[in-house]
Parts: sequence; C-alpha cells; structure tokens
Amino acid sequence: MADRIQSNYNGMLTVRKEAGYTSNDVVAKLRGILHMRKIGHGGTLDPDAEGVLPVCLGNGTRLVDLIAERDKEYVALLRLGIATDTQDLSAGAVILSECSGERIRESVTPERLAAVCRSFVGEYDQIPPMYSALKQNGRRLYELAREGKTVPRAPRRVRIHALLVENVELPCVTLRVQCSKGTYIRTLCDDIGTKLGVGGAMEHLLRTRVGGFFLEDALTLDGIRELQEEGRLCEHILPPDSFFASAPPLHVLPEHDFRLRNGNVMEPGQTDGDGAALRALRASAQGEEDVRVRMYFSDGRFAGLYSFDGQRLRPEKMFLPD
Repeated sequence: MADRIQSNYNGMLTVRKEAGYTSNDVVAKLRGILHMRKIGHGGTLDPDAEGVLPVCLGNGTRLVDLIAERDKEYVALLRLGIATDTQDLSAGAVILSECSGERIRESVTPERLAAVCRSFVGEYDQIPPMYSALKQNGRRLYELAREGKTVPRAPRRVRIHALLVENVELPCVTLRVQCSKGTYIRTLCDDIGTKLGVGGAMEHLLRTRVGGFFLEDALTLDGIRELQEEGRLCEHILPPDSFFASAPPLHVLPEHDFRLRNGNVMEPGQTDGDGAALRALRASAQGEEDVRVRMYFSDGRFAGLYSFDGQRLRPEKMFLPD
C-alpha cells in the first residue's frame, strides 16, 4: 500500500543539492527515498555547486524542459589572480596562470571592479568551457578535455540581468548573478578575471533561484527522507498547475469531460467560462500570441495547458494520469 501511495506523487519539489552530488545523483537517491521511478530534474548543477535543484515527480516530469528555460540566480565566490583549465578551483583543476597579491591590489580597485562587472550586464557572447556537457561531433566536451584536447567552440549569446558585487576581500570577490539559461558562471568568473588583467576562477557556487523555485523553500535529501517517513512530504510538493498560475483557469462542462480526457480541441461553449470571461480572453487573443489557459475537468482535476486563439482551445501540454 505504501509504495502505491508513493508512486502517486505528481508535481514539483525544490531540492537543495549539496556539494559532492551530481544532479543525476540527487534523482537516483530520490528514487530510493520515494520508491518511484518517474523523477527528473529541471536544470543541471556541477557536482561541487550547491543550491536550488527543481525536481519533478510523476506527471510533473512534463515540466522539466520548461523549468530549465527559466532565469536563474547565483551567488559565486570569485578568486582573482588565478586561472585554471576548468575555470574553477575544483579538485584536479590545472593552474594556467597566477599573479601576486600586490598586482591584484594594484589592478583591482573598487571602481574598476564595479565597471568591469557592469560591462557584462546585458547580452554577451560567452564561449562555453571545455569542461562542460555540451556535445561536439557526438562527444561531450569534458570527455575531450580529459584527453587533453581543446576544440573551437562557437560563442553562445547569454543575458546577464544583474551582476552585483556583494563583498570584496581580495583576492576574493562575492558576486550575485541573475542570468538567462545556458549561462556558465565559471566562464563569467574567468571572463571577469581576464578583463581585469589578473585572471580569475570560481571558488564556490550557490544557486539561489530557478524561476519561481527559491533557496528558502529548498529541502535537503535528509529532510525529504524525514518528511517522507512522517507522511508529510505532500505539504511541500507543488502541483503541476501551479507552474502556470498566471494562466486563467477554465473548467469543462461535465458532458465534455471525455473530450478533455482525450486531449481534444475544445470549443469555448464546452467550458464554464461566462460571456464576460470569454470576451476578455478573445480580446487578449487579438495580439500576436494566443492566450494560454489552464484546463480542468468538471470535478476540478487539472488536465493541461491549452492555448486560445479567440475561437478554439487547443492542447499544448497535457497532464493526464498515465
């Protein structure tokens, strides 16, 4: 009975990943704790990094790609005066260059540090590190790097929404970064060090936010285990429809539940939307993009995300039971 109940978890859980685990390690451990297989994470963190790792359970795994697209926030500790092949100070990193503390103090004034950090705010073309999981010609870049190979990488456009200097105790600088998906904070640290002329490597990384998932809500694996044993984990699982909270809700009429169950295109008249609500939706749908709505069965169960073009409701992503 217990396993059957556990296998019915559907939704999202905010996990605090600890250093020493890969993101896939966290998923594997959760499968053992929760006794369920259908679990995925919404955004990889390096093994040495800590912080927010959104995890999706059951039919919530259909949100994994959408969560990974969301903006992120990090607190990074940058060590100036040193550059490494991995762009961080993880075990095994090879030091490429170092400079003296005196040179760091001469080159890195508060004004210059602030100006260099400001220069990265906005869009910039970032060259992915060799020690990354990106593929080139079918192989992971980190596999090539471990073989001592370096290959050209095309720069990728990323966006830094905000880059704040929170603390300076040379040679260390604490940075808070708000950025788009696909941004490598290790590379940003390396780029800042290079622009300052002294080199730089990331010493520590804490992810504090992924979209609407925040560090203050995150649970450790031990905490999740305890809540599971106490039967209180459900209190911390966000339902899938909460991810689309900004989309207005519509319920189908009871006689049309079967159409929703089959993921059919729906007519506005098959829902409980009153005339005013539907007119407002139609008005909103006159723009370039269709309006998204949350579709529910007549008994209140969430069915999926639909788009409304002003005339018909079409399924975008369904969350029906397997």
